Amino acid sequence: MAAEDQDKLRARPTGHLLRELSDQTTLLVRQEIELAKAELTEKGKTAGVGAGLFGGAGLFAVFALATLTTGVIAALSEVMPLWLAALIVTAVYAAVAAVLGLRGRDKVQEATPLTPVQTTESVKEDVQWAKTRAQSGRT
Repeated sequence: MAAEDQDKLRARPTGHLLRELSDQTTLLVRQEIELAKAELTEKGKTAGVGAGLFGGAGLFAVFALATLTTGVIAALSEVMPLWLAALIVTAVYAAVAAVLGLRGRDKVQEATPLTPVQTTESVKEDVQWAKTRAQSGRT
């Protein structure tokens, strides 16, 4: 900070400086809250995608059960026994369900931790800035 700027700060009344500090602190807190909201909204969207993929995994698991039932009921087929053909389709559905389940898990893990990391870092920087500013005001 230039010596001229320091002289200007020293010339101001303490009450004015405190009011300005209060106003700036209030503005800073509001901005940090907005940043936290935006960050948590983004994480919530990612968690929602993961939950949707879990739902898809459940749907394909139901298909696998229905196909397995068909395999048990089936008795014959021209190329192979009908039940064997149904078991192959069941395995394919089960594989799809496994892939969707793993992708859903990854998306949910991507959204964690639920703490707003960017906001936390920004607040730390703001605290450091305020400390530096307070120290330079004392000199």
